[in-house]
Amino acid sequence: MKVLFLGTPGFAVGVLDKIVRSSHRVVGVITQPDKASGRGNKINYCPVKTYALESGLPLRQYERINDNVEDVASFGADIMVTCAYGQILKQPILDVCKHGIINVHASLLPKYRGSSPVEWALINGEKEIGVTIMQTELGVDTGDMILQRGIPLDGEENAAEALEKLSVLGAELIVEALDLIEGGKAVYVKQDESKATKCKMFVKEDGKIDFSLTAEEVHNFIRGINPRPGAFFESENGRIKVLRAKVEPAEEGRAGEIICADPKKGLVVRCGKGAVRLLQIQGENAKPMSSEDYLRGRKLTVGSIVK
Repeated sequence: MKVLFLGTPGFAVGVLDKIVRSSHRVVGVITQPDKASGRGNKINYCPVKTYALESGLPLRQYERINDNVEDVASFGADIMVTCAYGQILKQPILDVCKHGIINVHASLLPKYRGSSPVEWALINGEKEIGVTIMQTELGVDTGDMILQRGIPLDGEENAAEALEKLSVLGAELIVEALDLIEGGKAVYVKQDESKATKCKMFVKEDGKIDFSLTAEEVHNFIRGINPRPGAFFESENGRIKVLRAKVEPAEEGRAGEIICADPKKGLVVRCGKGAVRLLQIQGENAKPMSSEDYLRGRKLTVGSIVK
């Protein structure tokens, strides 16, 4: 089939590459407009754009795809595939291709609909994550499911690492789904609305750690919120980001209390139940480092409360 691909971040590149290498033909790629960031407002290409340019694939970047129905239709695609594209599609776009649009969603639907399914799965301590290939409709992640497959978690992955695993899985499933649709063998299964959950998007301040939670909950929060927007707490040295942590037993006491701050033993903070050892942290205007290395240069007071 002739496929028009819509995607933006690194998660989508593996999926696009798998389609390119399949028996199906990618006739074009649509991604979000370039954005300026960093010093000097440097223009950075998103991963999907970079892949498309390197592969010689026709590329479009629409500010509003829904205003460009005729141009989208000019690709003559049989089907569109979306993977973390970043714009909500209206009915005229949904109706462009004879096989409609299918989406690669990084959760086991109907749980975790929305833009941050992996982050919330980790925060909630899920033992399994997965990918669903679904038919796109006007509702957000509400369409009928075509394929779904899960993988176990080891309990240490952060959101970026989990997404890398799901990108591989999504790449396998999307080609399988395209083959089924082309052969008229796809089975469309409606979602159980009673089990649906929606994920809210994160802003920077959502990364503040609540040490009144149990150590396991704090650990899962740090996993889920990294690398974006990032977990942090406020200390006597200002804001400190936490990139890695692990759960440790501890006697009951004040949540947020530093119970170890030693250049040889590292940094440990008490939680509502248990404690977390902060393995990798980042001070203000500093590089990520082990807590031991941080404490060789900066002091944190045992007994003080971080918030």
